Amino acid sequence: MFIDFKLDNLENFPKELETLLNRHKETIDNIAKNATSYQDGIKITEDLNEELDRFFTPLSHLNSVNNSEATQKAYEESIPLLSSFSSYISQHQELYEKIKSLKPNNELEQRVLDLEIRDFKLSGAELGKEDKKELESINLELSQLSNNFSQNLLNATNDFELIVEPKDVDGMPQSEIEPAKVEIDGETKYRFTLQMPSYIAYLTYGPNREIREKLYRAYNTRAPQNQEVIDKLLELKLKKANLLGYKSYAEYALQTRDASGEEEVLSFLNELLDSSIPQAKEEIAQLKAFAKKLDGIEDLAPYDTAYYSQKLKKELFDFDDSQTKPYFEQNAVLNGMLKLTGELFDVEFKKAEAPTWHESVKVYDIAQNGKTFARIYFDLEARESKRGGAWMHNWQSHYIDAKGKEQLASAFVVANFSPASKEQPSLLRHDDVVTLFHEMGHAIHHLFSKVPERNISGIEGVSWDVVEFPSQFLENFAYEASILKEFGYHYQSKEPIPQDLLDKIKDSKNFQAALFILRQVEFSLFDFQLHQKLYKGEEVNKLINQIRQKTALLKVPDYVRFEHGFAHIFAGGYAAGYYSYKWAEVFSADAFFECLKDGKFNKTRAKEYKENILEKGSSKEMSELYKEWLGRRPQPSALLKLYGIDK
Repeated sequence: MFIDFKLDNLENFPKELETLLNRHKETIDNIAKNATSYQDGIKITEDLNEELDRFFTPLSHLNSVNNSEATQKAYEESIPLLSSFSSYISQHQELYEKIKSLKPNNELEQRVLDLEIRDFKLSGAELGKEDKKELESINLELSQLSNNFSQNLLNATNDFELIVEPKDVDGMPQSEIEPAKVEIDGETKYRFTLQMPSYIAYLTYGPNREIREKLYRAYNTRAPQNQEVIDKLLELKLKKANLLGYKSYAEYALQTRDASGEEEVLSFLNELLDSSIPQAKEEIAQLKAFAKKLDGIEDLAPYDTAYYSQKLKKELFDFDDSQTKPYFEQNAVLNGMLKLTGELFDVEFKKAEAPTWHESVKVYDIAQNGKTFARIYFDLEARESKRGGAWMHNWQSHYIDAKGKEQLASAFVVANFSPASKEQPSLLRHDDVVTLFHEMGHAIHHLFSKVPERNISGIEGVSWDVVEFPSQFLENFAYEASILKEFGYHYQSKEPIPQDLLDKIKDSKNFQAALFILRQVEFSLFDFQLHQKLYKGEEVNKLINQIRQKTALLKVPDYVRFEHGFAHIFAGGYAAGYYSYKWAEVFSADAFFECLKDGKFNKTRAKEYKENILEKGSSKEMSELYKEWLGRRPQPSALLKLYGIDK
């Protein structure tokens, strides 16, 4: 049913992978020569894809969550093998011709064939022999460069620490300084790092402006060697796009997106920008006035914004995230989220005993009407061997295999929440709760699939710019009082979270919402324009500074090199696709308001959402699935409504 997570062959892993890939090549060659139907062609390749994912995912996952020299070595030696194999398949002319000749038996099979043919074309199947060789070389180097970018960033993050005195943490919430406490020569000191929980804690609550600036500078000047990696990545991506007949990497990337073209993306982003700027200017003026009044700050800087924003938020709403932390104990939040998901979508989560990669990992099987159909793993606490951020990683996929047997889905949800200590359990900020709901939204999109074709089941085949739709949809529920009440109990007294605190979470939700949109639009415009033509060296930084003339309402220090840490687009697959977050949010906001009318859950709509969106994978384009559900496209005005912005 489910395979066990285990990886005890790191030293021999690349060799075993090579053996597996050689066997797959033989099978592919046989399909290309002898397949006569969809069943003995595509179905067999789906089984091969599943087998490869089941074998390789534990290594790629472990390299992210329990990084070591051994995982790095095995991973780095495996990348060229996978890249070469991927190129072998994508440039297998005989296989391409065979797939084009196969006849589908239904609409789902037609969809699989259409996507296969499209992907073959984008992978260079129609290129000449020499161009195919060049494309293979480019793809291999791109894979290695992305890994180098990520590794440089992880090393730089782990290499930095700042030891501060007790006076430098004066007034900070106990839950934020407890994890930082260290004993040095018999004296109590506090250690802050560039790991996200630690970095955010001091930038948000740290009273010493000089230390905030030191941390900010260290964070925004990490991994300067990544500039060379970026230059090579951009050069190779453009070369790849040109080779395949596209004028830019952005144009190439949009071939697999929901958005119809470059102009539509830029118009969408600029419309969001224009709609948000007036309110954002009011928000930054309010923050400047507050910082001046409170501490006489005349020159508010980016390393001040989180600190004064939380103080302003507390004054306006008598609220900051530290107030919620004692009420959001990690286990309680997780159990509450599973209960909500179960009730909303009529499923049940059962604790499962299964091998994992770390003692803190929790495993659950998911059932409906007594029948288990999926498995989910949660790895939620920060540790030095884990890369930063939060994500969902799919492992097994739901589909019907070539022998007619139903295969079940599994996935990992990973986060970097403050770990438990001797003094207290793992406590979550409300932002962390939102993050957990977000990644859970990704997970159920993959796990709830009922599509029998693997290549379009779960998140497989879903367009990049709508893949965030289900995750953003679910995170919106993390602001609803009726849900937070389910798991909001003080970790010591067991008192329920007070109603006034729940009101403040909701009321403060859109605090500085326009500034947030500006920041997201800044990242999106930078990413998209960066991939519309070739930028090199300082031109990359000049581009983002040019965009900041409209999006950044505070002067950004000259030393900031945000791009050196922009792993989403240089190591995470979002190149020319960061706009997807906002694009998908139009879908999620519109769907959320359909499922929550006048503060009440519409379970009928939630059931329809599960049946029409979550269970359908990428059996059709998301816009089509959405229209089949509600009879219309999602309304962009719903996004502004979600943020409380009056256009």
